[in-house]
Order: sequence, then structure tokens, then C-alpha cells
Amino acid sequence: MKMIIIGYGAVSSAFLPILISELKEEITSLKIIAPHIENKCTIEHGITINWHTETLTRENYKSTLNDLDEQTFLVNLSVDVASLQLISLCHEAGALYLDTCIEPWAGQYTDSRIDLQHRTNYSLRDRALAKKRLLRDGPTAVIAHGANPGLVSHFVKQALLNLRHDVYGTSDYIPATRQEWARLAWQLNIKTIHIAEHDTQTANIAKEPGEFINTWSVDGFIGEGCQPSELGWGTHELTLPIGACFHAPAYRKSIYLNRPGASVRLKTWTPACGPCLGFLITHNESISLADYFTYEINDTNDYRPTVTYAYHPCNDAVLSLHELNGNSLQPQQRKRVLQGHEICDGADYLGVLLMGHEKNAYWYGSILNNATAQNLNPASSATTLQVAAGVLAGVKWAIKHPRQGIVESEEMDFQFVLDVARCYLGDMVGTYTDWTPVDKDGRLFPRRFNTSDIWQFENFLE
Repeated sequence: MKMIIIGYGAVSSAFLPILISELKEEITSLKIIAPHIENKCTIEHGITINWHTETLTRENYKSTLNDLDEQTFLVNLSVDVASLQLISLCHEAGALYLDTCIEPWAGQYTDSRIDLQHRTNYSLRDRALAKKRLLRDGPTAVIAHGANPGLVSHFVKQALLNLRHDVYGTSDYIPATRQEWARLAWQLNIKTIHIAEHDTQTANIAKEPGEFINTWSVDGFIGEGCQPSELGWGTHELTLPIGACFHAPAYRKSIYLNRPGASVRLKTWTPACGPCLGFLITHNESISLADYFTYEINDTNDYRPTVTYAYHPCNDAVLSLHELNGNSLQPQQRKRVLQGHEICDGADYLGVLLMGHEKNAYWYGSILNNATAQNLNPASSATTLQVAAGVLAGVKWAIKHPRQGIVESEEMDFQFVLDVARCYLGDMVGTYTDWTPVDKDGRLFPRRFNTSDIWQFENFLE
């Protein structure tokens, strides 16, 4: 198998050593294409890596990737390289494909000439699904499969099974279809799902003014932070937030706000520190999970949970976002991605928080300490190793299922994916909490809550 990786940033450098370690027998050649290549991987295990310095654009991507064939696996870990064009190219050549995000070409997220609706992840996913219908069967192209989006969709399924066991005492039957999974979520009365992530990693050298610090791609974070805030919209919701819009009159499964995700915060909970404020950053899984778990109760009634990504990045990244917002979303001139040796302490708590059921709220996910991540892979932070684990699992699944066409995370075998990824995820933890979004609020200052249903989105929004 010929492996081509596009991009060599924090995620690629974390992914490459575990890829070589796990698949060295299958890989016959390995090429990295990136605009800038620094800190080259020296762990080659007998595989010669061809380093190719080039920026992929609309004009040159076909000529640069003219060696794709049926023996090729193209892994897109870049930013600003359009996923759908690469998928079409792979389809024509018979090559396998995977990315961690449905990317457009450079500039689309921040082009004010494009209306807000067409700068959303809903719009990008809608075009991917249209291409899925057009191409049908063919070489497998796994879209949006890193940690989140990606692994978290499998976390939701495992969390539902864990919750079913604790509520009903049953664990034998695993849902086999989309409607069976959605029915299980409905039976358990899941009203809201947060992709609830709290990154507590701390840099050895603190952020300076005019610098954006993050534990994964700075450009990727700024890009999604400047997109309109988005979420999957549940059928229990009563009131749209101010400035919110549906994508189409007949499509009620998701909404977007007329504010960037970097400026919207909501209450959430993780085992890291308990209650916290997360940024309501748009993510593909917020849209795809809400769609996947839509259940037709009868001819006139549907069930669907609200799904949001509630992200508390590392503290230096929080300061960086504060500075970015203060400068009208004009990016800082200096950018620093923290690798393992630049982090003195902390962990990434990446999980899913299922709320509204009989036991109130249940968080399930990965707690990966940076020291543990360093022992597993010195080229990573805890965050990038979680992403790399999702990429590796997606690659292995695609190799095992090479003729599935375009595939979303929710359509994959969650047990297979988690089995592959688990050894890189630290502690997999499930924990209950009695926290609610109205807990201990409104004591010092008056605040209006929707008391008819504490799980209304308006009660989470800051």
C-alpha cells in the first residue's frame, strides 16, 4: 500500500510514528506533502519517507497527486485543502481516502462575500452527502474522522450502551441500524448531548501578547472559531436563540447563529474540574449526530437530541481567543502549537455528556494525561494523540472495508474503532453527575430560566 499524507503539522507528526509502528508491514511507500516541513520524523522502521514541500491549491492538486492508484491511501491532515475535490480524485483513481474535517479551499471560512449559511459545517456536510449520493459505491472515503469529529461519535454509542445497562440492567443486544440507535436514545430520554472537552494542559512558557497558543493546529482552531456557531437542534427545544436560523425552511435538524463560535460560550461539565464554560465551536459531529439520532416515533412526531460541541481549550488558548475577539477576529501574527516537551502538566478530557435521562447526566470519554501521551508517543501532546488515534482507527477500518464509498463516523463499526484507538486514549472513563445548567445559578444576580425543562438550550447559553 502506498501511503500519502497531506499536511505535516501537530496532528501529522503525532500520527506518523504510530502509523509506521502499526502498519509498517502493509506500507510499501510513504510520502508527506506539506507547505512547511519541520522536525521530520526519524522513526522510519525501514520505511523511506519521501518529504515533498508544496502547497496544494486548486491549480496544482491534480498534477501533484498524479500518482494516485488503487494501491494508494490518501490521508488529508491539512487545512485549506478541499476535501471534496480530493475525494473525487481518489474515486477516479480507485484510492482510499480519510480526513479529519470536511475542508474547503483557503479563505472560505472568512470570506465575507459568502453568506453565513454557506460558511457553515452544515453546508460543507450537505455537499459531501450530495457527492456520496452521486458517487455511490466505490473506494472508501472516510470523512471527518479524527478525535472530534470522529471518535466522539463512537463514544456516544458506547455511552448509550453503558447507560442502558445501568438503567435497565440489559447489555446483550447491540443496535444494528441507525433507527435502532436513535430509538435507544429516545427510550433513554436523552435530550441533550455535549461533546464536552476540557483541556488542562499547561505550557512551560506562557502566552505572550500577540501570540496564539494551542495544543493542536492554531490555523485549524482559528478557522473553525471564525465560522458561525452551529449545533444540532433537538425536538424538545421550545425557543430559538436570538439571531439563530435554520438552514432551510424544511430542515429543522440544525441551526446556526449569526455569531462566530469563538465568541459564544455555554455551560457544560467534565470530570476535569466539574462545571465550566465551553466555547460553542461548530463541528461536523454536532450536525451528523443530531441527524443520525433522529427517530421517527410516528407519522407526525420525531425525536432528536440537541447536540453541541462545548470546548474549553487550554488556558493559553482561552487567552488567545479572548485576544482574537478583541481584535475583531484578526489573527495574531505569532502562532505556537504546544508539543509534548513544551507542556509541563495537564490532560485532555475529551468525552460526551448525555443529559436528560433517569440518572440526570453521564460523561463518557478519554482522559489522557500529557505525561502518558509522551510515553506513548513523544511527538504528540495529549490532544494530538487523541486525534491521531482516531485517524489510525479510521485508516484501519477503511483498509478492512475498501468499497464503501463516502462514509461518516456514525456509519462505522464503533467497537472496531474503539478497540484500535483505546491503547492511545489513556483512561476511558464513565461517570455520572447531578449537575444541571441551572445548578447554583441566579443566586447573586437574577437570571431567567426555562423552568418547564431544565435541559432547554437557552439554560446552557451564557
